[in-house]
Amino acid sequence: VEKPPDNVVAVAGTDVTFIAKVDSTNLTRKPTMKWLKGKWLDLGSKAGKHLQFKETYDRNTKVCVKERHRYFFYAGGYRCEVTSKDKCDSSTFEISVEGDDAGEDEGDLDFSALLKKKPEKVEPEIDVWELLKNAHPSEYEKIAFEYGITDLRGMLKRLKKMKDRKKKKLESCYSVEKGKKITLRCEVVDPNVQVKWLKNGQEIKPSAKYIMEASGNVRTLTINKATLADDAAYECVVGEDKCFTEVFVKEPPVTITKLMDDYHVVVGERVEFEIEVSEEGAHVMWFFEDQEIHKDKDSKYRFKKDGKKHTLIIQEATLDDIGMYHAWTNGGHTKGELEVEEKELEVLQDIADLTVRATDQAMFKCEVSDDKVTGKWYKDGVEVLPSERIKMTHIGRFHRLVIDNVKPEDAGDYTFVPDGYALSLSAKLNFLAWIILSPLFSFITEIKIDYVPRQEPPKIHLDTTGNMVSQNTIIVVAGNKLRLDVEITGEPAPTVVWSKGDNVRAPKNSCNTEGRVRVESRKDLSCFVIEGAERDDEGNYSITVANPAGEDKAVLFLKIVDVPDPPENIKCTGVGEDCASIIWDPPKFDGGAPVKGYLMERKKKGSSRWTKLNFDVYESTTYEAKRMIEGVLYEMRVFAVNSIGMSQPSLSSKPFMPIAPTSEPTRLTVHDVTDSTCSLKWLAPEKIGAGGLDGYVIEYCKEGDTEWVVANQELCERQGFVVRGLPVGEKINFRVVAVNIAGRSPPAIMSQPVTIREIVEHPKIRLPRDLRTKYIRKVGEKINLTIPFQGKPRPVANWFKDGKPLDEKMVNVRNSNVDSILFIRSAEREHSGTYELVLKIENMEDRASINIRIVDKPGPPLNVKATDVWGFNAALEWDPPKDDGNCDISGYTIQKADMKTKEWFTVYEHNRRTNCTVSDLVMGNEYMFRIYSENLCGLSEEPRLELKSKPYKEKDMCCSPKFTQPLMDRSVVAGYSTAISCAVKGFPKPKIVWMKNKMIIGEDPKYLMQNNQGVLTLNIRKPSTFDGGKYSCMAVNELGKDEVECTLDVRVPQPLQELLWYLWETTTV
Repeated sequence: VEKPPDNVVAVAGTDVTFIAKVDSTNLTRKPTMKWLKGKWLDLGSKAGKHLQFKETYDRNTKVCVKERHRYFFYAGGYRCEVTSKDKCDSSTFEISVEGDDAGEDEGDLDFSALLKKKPEKVEPEIDVWELLKNAHPSEYEKIAFEYGITDLRGMLKRLKKMKDRKKKKLESCYSVEKGKKITLRCEVVDPNVQVKWLKNGQEIKPSAKYIMEASGNVRTLTINKATLADDAAYECVVGEDKCFTEVFVKEPPVTITKLMDDYHVVVGERVEFEIEVSEEGAHVMWFFEDQEIHKDKDSKYRFKKDGKKHTLIIQEATLDDIGMYHAWTNGGHTKGELEVEEKELEVLQDIADLTVRATDQAMFKCEVSDDKVTGKWYKDGVEVLPSERIKMTHIGRFHRLVIDNVKPEDAGDYTFVPDGYALSLSAKLNFLAWIILSPLFSFITEIKIDYVPRQEPPKIHLDTTGNMVSQNTIIVVAGNKLRLDVEITGEPAPTVVWSKGDNVRAPKNSCNTEGRVRVESRKDLSCFVIEGAERDDEGNYSITVANPAGEDKAVLFLKIVDVPDPPENIKCTGVGEDCASIIWDPPKFDGGAPVKGYLMERKKKGSSRWTKLNFDVYESTTYEAKRMIEGVLYEMRVFAVNSIGMSQPSLSSKPFMPIAPTSEPTRLTVHDVTDSTCSLKWLAPEKIGAGGLDGYVIEYCKEGDTEWVVANQELCERQGFVVRGLPVGEKINFRVVAVNIAGRSPPAIMSQPVTIREIVEHPKIRLPRDLRTKYIRKVGEKINLTIPFQGKPRPVANWFKDGKPLDEKMVNVRNSNVDSILFIRSAEREHSGTYELVLKIENMEDRASINIRIVDKPGPPLNVKATDVWGFNAALEWDPPKDDGNCDISGYTIQKADMKTKEWFTVYEHNRRTNCTVSDLVMGNEYMFRIYSENLCGLSEEPRLELKSKPYKEKDMCCSPKFTQPLMDRSVVAGYSTAISCAVKGFPKPKIVWMKNKMIIGEDPKYLMQNNQGVLTLNIRKPSTFDGGKYSCMAVNELGKDEVECTLDVRVPQPLQELLWYLWETTTV
């Protein structure tokens, strides 16, 4: 920002200050600054002990100021250097020292200048201890001498005591993202010292957000879930000593997910500009044009927040609110246009003509679109005032004029005029009179008052004013009401006939108002009425009147005019960064009146709100729409306007997007040059925009020419291109242009022309590191080796295998300018060998060799045999396989299987020897063994070896049944369960039969029989006296049988026995 002056002339013995200011806005931390003399002498070391440095840092502006004060100077070159990570900047300046009124012969020491009396300066008081505390130890003696401190030892003790209060200070500043945690760390010498933490001068109390910890000499302050309120200055206080730091809370960028729509309203309507942002609670700033909108009590603006939705509300829009409104976040921007126009009053119900009788009530009623509009009533141009008989009411949108007791003087034209609008509604009041024929009659007859002149021929009197634009021509706007009053004279009253072509309309009674097109007859008048004129009503109309005295006829031409049809073929012909050109065709039908011009509207695609682009009629059929947002899709529609009104809107145009060309490509450089080609490279434009980037156009021309030649017929999508067919030795200028849908960008031009000449470079093969050793692949795998090389002109690459030219039928080779590719689709064993690549340029060459080995599964082991069998073991031996698969055998896998189950189990894996001992065999079983040889590709095919053990004779275990434990006599108490048991042996397993008193016990649930490994048990559940007797057990097999028996005595207690005898005797009797 501010550098020291380049050349400084100083007077010996005077003080001079140098100031350097550094802008660190784009840096996260304060930069490091140094003062150097010459190339390497750091003035911040002992060499600069005669200097004073002062450094300040402004947090708001992020400007770092470094001051250097000198008491005496040495002439020479000096440099101020500032560094921050990988960024560096410096400023150099020269110092020249001159004597004060001293001659050149006085040498380096000018005592006369030193002896001169200098005016005394009034210096401010300086705290010596603060100066000493911040000074380098090499300056202590100088400062003590300057301020008269003689006890240097005491000074050092006091300084040590002051510095020991705090050993390591806080960093100058900290940076943390919003919502994250940050820890401020400070180290003190005394582990028992207490510290205080301050935020903006206020002491911080421990809480869940602020956690203060002390661990030995380290004091920390942890701030959890940092918010924008934590962006402040912090202090750590130890006694009277303090250190400062600042915490910067970075708020993550908030993007706008829903853009603002344009609004077109009328005066007094409510406007709501609504957007959506990516995060809840985000800060959104609203602007009207260039002024920020603030929330004041008296402001007409209101702000609303609902989650991610933010809304700007204008309660009642006025013409002063017309303009562009902006919404800004820290990561996005959107804008919308507000257009306000005056209200147009719409007539919802017109006033109808009335025909009333005397003393009846007449009521005119109309309805307009605005319920707040007032108005006045007029009769024949004179304002109607309210009275007892005439009353005027206004309720909502309805306006009424009521006339009670109608009199003949009430007949006439009545008009309602709304206040503030150039609009009037008119209607007629026709009066019918009452006449009493005789007082003797008690009834009244209604008749028309007609004047009976003398007999004369009929005559038609056409009024050429009003709707008449020319002789007998009437123009009516489509949709309007036509009422043509034709005065007719003649006696007696003539007959009136209206006709359009051959279509005749007879006169109708004046009280009959049915039909859209009708004829009403009154005294001396014939009224032709069309309600809501249509285009089909246009044509020639004739009126014929006749009576006995004669006949008269008149012809009228009725012309219906309407709003024009909508314009057609709306399309966009060109776009810019914020504009677009629109054209259209005029409407096919102009409505019978010339088209005065057009009104245009646009909207964003997907929105339903149309915005007017012009309020004044635009006469041309070509329009340039401006003030659009780049990258947003728009649609247009057009209205045609004539003297009658505005047409319906046209069909919307196809969506189009305002876009602009990109900026010029950057860093255009020459990559390579040959005798006829030049290879160019560049980087993409810095600004691409919403239109994207379609490609590049490369152009060249000879030096001195102005005609540029296009080098590529199609757009180049890459950031590099080789221009071919250039003349040798010529100097050529090149330029590159980026192209997108909006057109061509400014060109990027080479600063100097390029001479087209070949550059010779020695051939060099850059063999990849993994190919410098043996390259091993399995049979059937794909081999694709890319060998890069360099050299100019293009080298000639040749491949050799084992010293012979490569057979291209077995191996595919493809060579390019920068590499050679060796490709084998499916590797075979014969592809193994040494491949050599020879690169030649004229008489220069380079070579590289690649050793390729194709490996396969090995063959099976040979001569597998069992050399010995003993106990539970068997010894096996075999010979290595004849085919090792072109690589070393890594081991063997031995498996065994029992001939009964024939299930294979692995005994050894990766056995490296050609013999092994198989253990844990079952004596008497017959086994099979198989052995696999194994290499890099896997296991070999399986051989098989059967090993039969010696015959084994089984022992005959058959015997007849024999009880080893007999049954024992038992005496039990009735009602208590009991069991009797014995033991038996025999093979085959004998059949067991239990009997009671020589009767076989069947499936009686009272008995439970069990057999557990020859131990036989009979369980008797709750026996009674009837269950006593002799029980026997018999065992039978094919070799014989055996039987044992016992006696079971069931005892009954005495009282129970007597009860049983009594019951028995009673039953017997």
